[in-house]
Amino acid sequence: MTNSYSRGWVRHPNEAHTGSVSGRLNWLRAGVLGANDGIVSVAAMVVGVAGASHQTSAILTAGAAGLVGGAISMALGEYVSVSSQSDSQKALIEKEKRELREDPERELAELAGLCEQQGLSGPTARLVATELTERDALKAHLATELNISEEEVVSAWHAAWVSAVAFTIGALVPLLAILLPPENIRIPITFAAVIIALVLLGVAGARLGGSPVLRPTLRVVVGGTLALLATFAIGILLGTTGVV
Repeated sequence: MTNSYSRGWVRHPNEAHTGSVSGRLNWLRAGVLGANDGIVSVAAMVVGVAGASHQTSAILTAGAAGLVGGAISMALGEYVSVSSQSDSQKALIEKEKRELREDPERELAELAGLCEQQGLSGPTARLVATELTERDALKAHLATELNISEEEVVSAWHAAWVSAVAFTIGALVPLLAILLPPENIRIPITFAAVIIALVLLGVAGARLGGSPVLRPTLRVVVGGTLALLATFAIGILLGTTGVV
């Protein structure tokens, strides 16, 4: 008789039963953080300069420097962070491989114990551990003990590139918004463009992460708007007092 559970199993929508959830979240984090930093940091920089000076050359210089420097900084930061994570994952995988070679029986007992901790009876836990070990011992131990897999070891170079490209794309929004319009409307146009970009980024990040839209969108929009207001006020203060 066919098992009714396996025969009737249907994947729920929006649930990642296949593929790497942690890998997806790593890419999402690098992309969203990079784009958000690009939008907010360069917008704050150019708006602050525009508050102090109306010279387009000064705004362009500040914006271009912020874009290039920020993209490099984001890439380096992401590379260092993900390299540490990747090194740790690789070390854990090698340790598990060594333990499986040196003492497979102890590892089998350990896996059965972990299965039992998840609610299985002793005999069932032993049976499950045995079948998992026969199929792929390393994969079973990595998933059950460490919640990782060999396929999910993140690439520091990929994360760095994603972060740098996302930052650059995000930074282009305020830079173009403040340079292209006439001088008398460049500030409100920049504010509007940045807020729209942050709304789209917040919605996209929430959709990709499978979370509700409102809260993450409000976070990025409120944070970005406060940064713009603060730097614009500082720019006006410095410009009117004659400091710059």
